[in-house]
Amino acid sequence: MNEFQSCGFSFKSERQTLVALFIAKKVNAMSTSPIPTMQALVLASPHGALTPTWLPRPQPDAGQVLVRIHASGVNPLDTKIRAGAAEHARQPLPAILGMDLAGVVEEVGHGVSRFQVGDEVYGFTGGIGGLQGSLAQYAAVDARLIARKPANVTMREAAALPLVFITAWEGLVDRAKVGGGHKVLVHGGAGGVGHVAVQLARARGANVFATGTAAQAGYIRSIGATPIDYETTSVEAYVNAFTEGKGFDIVYDTVGGPVLDASFLAVRRYSGHVVTSLGWGTHKLAPLSFRGATFSGVFTLLPILTGQFREHHGEIMEQATALAEAGQLKPLLDPTTFKLDTADKAHALVADGCARGKVVVSVLA
Repeated sequence: MNEFQSCGFSFKSERQTLVALFIAKKVNAMSTSPIPTMQALVLASPHGALTPTWLPRPQPDAGQVLVRIHASGVNPLDTKIRAGAAEHARQPLPAILGMDLAGVVEEVGHGVSRFQVGDEVYGFTGGIGGLQGSLAQYAAVDARLIARKPANVTMREAAALPLVFITAWEGLVDRAKVGGGHKVLVHGGAGGVGHVAVQLARARGANVFATGTAAQAGYIRSIGATPIDYETTSVEAYVNAFTEGKGFDIVYDTVGGPVLDASFLAVRRYSGHVVTSLGWGTHKLAPLSFRGATFSGVFTLLPILTGQFREHHGEIMEQATALAEAGQLKPLLDPTTFKLDTADKAHALVADGCARGKVVVSVLA
């Protein structure tokens, strides 16, 4: 048994035949017609390998479209599911991972009118809640979850956007109602959600500040935010420097842990709003309550897990398309190129936190 290790993250190689299991779910055993197939990467058990497997190609049900996948975005949650550390994602194994995709519509199911064969699309479409993910050549996806890909971005760039953009939009727009004149602080401004949140807030007229390291300051500045070196600057110091001690109108925490506690101290009294996409752990709400501010949590997985409000994800992706085509949104990609046969290395890069931007696997050679 071979073992691949990177920065302490270990994956074991294993040869398992899972075709019969998937065929039993998707194919009528009495059929004598040739069965179209596809290649996918299958995770059989926690900490296991992403095993190349030939499976029946899915067929779109009513309300679905069949997408020929060109690129699959890798998110930290993918690696947590793989490590058996994400029960909230409700992804039973064996499974095909990958939440984000970009590709081309090949078939349209009954009742779908928004898309036609040949459309380039993208979205957060599966990889959790028992739904097939995007580390495969094809996926039949709920048409409510996708939108047309921006014409001016590549498939790789498009696959990097869905989960992080939806998370940024739900926090800044749906919850905090960001707009012109707001002073917005984004914690983790060079991170996956953070760098998109900065661009979104800027596009909606806000004055944006973002925490990061000294090495990230140049990038944060390039996307329109004032950088704050969290390693050398206290909360009190930057609140005084940039808000005259009043606090920020909106604080978006994309980091979690003690950063959420710091967010409570950085928000404006009475009218301020703290939003977090990583509200894990135990936090004392008294500092926030004493400021009379509002708190919201974002759980982007909810429409996938419950089946409710999925059309809103599609609507949000349409907004992403409009912003990208207007030149107001561009994802930062890690420069390393990955394909299906090196997806293990893509996962290792994300799991260790070594990525220099969003990591994407190119599915279509």
